Amino acid sequence: MVRRLFGTDGIRGEIVTANPDEKAALVQLHECRSVCPTLMRLVGEALGHLIDTLPGEGEKVVIGWDERPGNQALVDGVTLGLRLAGCEVTHIGACATPALHYAVLWHKARLGCMMTASHNPATDSGIKVFDAEGYKTSPILEDQISELVYALCEEEREIDDVDKSELSQPNNHEYIEWGVSQHPLWLTQRFNQFKHLFGDAVFSTHRIQQPLPLDCSKGSASSWFAEWLNMHGIKALEVSQNATEINDKCGAGDFSPTATWTFEEAANSEHLLLKHLKPAPVGTVVGAALDGDGDRCLVIEATETGYKVIDGDAMADTMIVAGVQQQKPWLIAASIESDLALLSSLHRLSENVNSIETAVGDRWLSHAMRAELKSSIHMPCMLGVEDSGHAVLPSPHPHKEHEWSLVGDGAATLVLFLLTRNIAHGQDLMKRGWKQRISVQKVQRELWDGMNPLSDEIEKMARSHFEQCGEVVQWKRHRLEGEENLMLIEALLDQAPLSLGIRNSGTQAKISLSLRLSSSIDHEKIAAILPKLAEHLAEAMC
Repeated sequence: MVRRLFGTDGIRGEIVTANPDEKAALVQLHECRSVCPTLMRLVGEALGHLIDTLPGEGEKVVIGWDERPGNQALVDGVTLGLRLAGCEVTHIGACATPALHYAVLWHKARLGCMMTASHNPATDSGIKVFDAEGYKTSPILEDQISELVYALCEEEREIDDVDKSELSQPNNHEYIEWGVSQHPLWLTQRFNQFKHLFGDAVFSTHRIQQPLPLDCSKGSASSWFAEWLNMHGIKALEVSQNATEINDKCGAGDFSPTATWTFEEAANSEHLLLKHLKPAPVGTVVGAALDGDGDRCLVIEATETGYKVIDGDAMADTMIVAGVQQQKPWLIAASIESDLALLSSLHRLSENVNSIETAVGDRWLSHAMRAELKSSIHMPCMLGVEDSGHAVLPSPHPHKEHEWSLVGDGAATLVLFLLTRNIAHGQDLMKRGWKQRISVQKVQRELWDGMNPLSDEIEKMARSHFEQCGEVVQWKRHRLEGEENLMLIEALLDQAPLSLGIRNSGTQAKISLSLRLSSSIDHEKIAAILPKLAEHLAEAMC
């Protein structure tokens, strides 16, 4: 049986630079959660053999990476595989994931490969794959890649050492510095479009601490983003350059969407951003953090007793309220782990806002909005959001006039939030919902599929508990595209919406439970079901 190589967002695991044989490389991925050059070569070969079945023309592939100590060996591995399959490979160097997206479009490439493990420790890495239009791969293609990788393992073939040495190098080295020169230029272009979208808006330093501590997780943006903000009127100080390595005691990866700290906890923290925070009037933005590959952002705000995270949902609230004031129709996509209120309250906020609920992962935000993306002189009014800090926004296509792509970029997310925050200030933001997520580790994933008897047991337990808490109507159990094992339950409790989602998480031996409630529901009583469901799943699946 062929096992999927891909998780929610690409392939990732602990870097092992040794080169085991092909079958051992697959065993190590599944059993030890590790990635090696041999695995990357197999993935590169599979991509190369499938390239003619994909949209676009030619056989050009661009590869970028973040600054992880073991990445070079993995880059060499995927380059070797692609070139063995006849592809023309261009290396664009160290960059953020959104810059790789843009480079694919710029180079008119057929595929793009980003070597990263996002917010994971520097000891981890992996690969994210983009198509010719800059969108992440579909599960169908990922299954095809997985099947072909296993088929390649069954072939008897050897690679000459001379060929291996030569083909591990790209056909072309890109001398344009995508990570430190092209990305800020692209951001400037988008910034001007953001300003026009929101009625010629300008930055305001009101309720923003100056200088603003900025933590780019020692990723690509740490070398240029603070300077960019300074040039555009927001004084910023990059704090992650003193980190030992990427994601080490820095970055958004260490923060949860609901995190809070007292003044004392922040001052005594080892996290570089928290150590730089200073008390400020309540509601002041006192810090911002990107994750390691630069595709998401979380903001820190001052409270009466310390600080709290302003997550992706809260930033979206601000952007939506500011956008509605422009009297333009907006399309909002939000994942099942975003605040329930983000979707249920949009139509009450404005008739100009339509909403879509999606599976977890920023690729599903893009997929949902892509169908509505049309040619336009001006930037389309679209926003995809996850509470983790992903905000998918339109970006101009570099070669197709009036055409747009969709991309999540942590730097652009922060810029748009700071731009719209002053516009939305004093306006009625949406009532935020309540959410809680817990997970059960080391489970046998195959014992849950969202439809089997165990799923029925969990549904029965949940419904019984909810009915003890109030009147339950409009009960619905269903799935979403992209979540093949999801059990999503939606209902009204005393006429207020609730949602319970249970799904296997990525490729790890973990199952996640996500409860979302309207702000009008007493969450303490309702949420008591979560640990009971988790205990039942642990007994049944561990």
